[in-house]
This record gives sequence, C-alpha cells and structure tokens, in this order.
Amino acid sequence: MKKNIAVLMGGRSLEREFSIKSGQRVSNALRKLGHNVIRLDVDENIVENLTSRKIDLAYIALHGKDGEDGTIQEILEVLNIPYTGPGVYANILSFDKIISKQIFINHGIPTPPFYFLNTSSFRELGSSKLLPFILKKIGLPMVIKPSAQGSALGVRLVNKKEDITEAIIYALSYSKKVILEKYIEGVELAVSIIGKENPRILPIVEIVPKKNFFDFESRATVGKTDYFVPARISSAEEKKVKEIAMAANDSLKCSKLSRVDIILDRKEKIPYVLELNTSPGMTNTSLLPMAAEQAGITFEELVNEIIEMSL
Repeated sequence: MKKNIAVLMGGRSLEREFSIKSGQRVSNALRKLGHNVIRLDVDENIVENLTSRKIDLAYIALHGKDGEDGTIQEILEVLNIPYTGPGVYANILSFDKIISKQIFINHGIPTPPFYFLNTSSFRELGSSKLLPFILKKIGLPMVIKPSAQGSALGVRLVNKKEDITEAIIYALSYSKKVILEKYIEGVELAVSIIGKENPRILPIVEIVPKKNFFDFESRATVGKTDYFVPARISSAEEKKVKEIAMAANDSLKCSKLSRVDIILDRKEKIPYVLELNTSPGMTNTSLLPMAAEQAGITFEELVNEIIEMSL
C-alpha cells in the first residue's frame, strides 16, 4: 500500500554529506516501491515540516549527532510518527562509546581495554598527568578517538608516546570526552543485523584498508579499502563473531536494525566489539547494502523490509 514516507537526511552533524547520499538513494528506492516520498533536511524547522503534512513513517537516513543519539527519535516519539531503526534508549546507549563499552563489559562482551578523559578533567583535575599511567596499562599502539562521533572522525592510531597529547587534542575537537583504547591487530568485520521479532544476521563484511587503519579517509575515498563478502574467516570464527554481535545488539536493546563493528584478534581469535551503529549508511559503498546484496537482497528489497517492520 502506498505510504507517505518522510526521509530525514542531511542535518547538522559532521556526517551531513554521507547522510544526504544515503537519503537520496533511499528516496529513489522508495519511489520505485510506489511510495510518496517527502525529503526533509533536518534543521530548526523539522517539527513544523513533520506536522504540516500527513506522514505515515519517517525513514531516518541521518548519521551522527541528532540522528543516532536519540534526538530525532525523541521528536518522532512526541509526534507519534513511526520511524526506522532502534528507539531512543538504544540510540542514547550506543552513540556514547564510553557508555556502550561499559555495558559490553558488564555483559561479558569482549571490547578492547580502554580509559576515558574529558575536557573538564584536563582543565580542572590535571588529568594530563595520568597519561604515563594509561600508557603503561594499555601500551602502544593505541587508538585515540572521540566518545561520540561516527565515520572514524577524530580517530588516530598512535604509535609513539610523544604523539599521544596531539591525538587527544584532535579527538577533543570532535567531542568533550575522549577514549584511549588498546589497539587490537586483527581482521576488521562489520556485522549487520536486521529484523524486529526474529532478527537475523546478514553475511559478514571483511574490511581491509590499504593503509592498515580504517580511518575517515579509508571510509570516504573509493579505492582506499578492499571489502570481502562473506568475510574470509573460518566457520568457527564466523559462529563466534555472530554470537558476540548479537549479544552486543541485545545488550543495547536494539531492534529492527543495527551494524556491529568487530575486530577479530589474529592471535587469540577473540572478537572484540568496537562499537554499534543504529543508522548504518545506505550509499553505494555502505556496508549494510553490501551485506544484503551478498544475501541475495536487492537494495529496494532491503529498504522495503526496513519500512515494513517499522510500520
């Protein structure tokens, strides 16, 4: 049945460009499926734009701030408009990597060892003096990243202790809190989970950046990264990765849609959860559509399944 579907895209996050690409592709698919599409760039007029017309469903194609932190979900809850992706609670938990990693630890889900610092601790508590202690505990190399940001924005892999301070300052320019995390050498994997009542895992995507680190440039630039679907891991490893991914998904109370990013330790064969995404990209090079295609699901079929379960 034809529906009025608002595609929420753009926004004011640093991932605006990716969001627009996702939104445009989703909009094209919805039109092919026979729906009436209302494309909305999320700004200060979003409430007026949502209430001034009849909308059956909001398709959230936003990435980052406002789109994956529970903000837009809360607005839609107030307006009683059904929407795609997990709810407010799951978005709040997953967007702050410090919170989600603590939840993973409490549920016995492997995640790389880490510590976090924030701007006030640096300014008021002299936290810079902690760095030698953190370095001793975590060692090098270490990953330094903002606690609330996507697409590897603000992330740096640090190999020398003299580069730690600069990497922290860089990460703090993206978020008020920064994570110092042990670097795990291994196979980087993306595990997409879809479904409301009986969620299922799509084929796992293996990510092989040509510069050995899946940073913003590797994600954003065509040709900078190779992808293998299904991932080149053993059946035993695949089973373990899927179990850990589903456990992470459940621990954050996600429903309908998520993508769990995992690093499979090359030596210990332990899958470590890096983070969970509640609004995976839907561009031509995004990981969720890539996994769906391997499963024999066209992009239009993927979009249709997402809207059907959301309605």
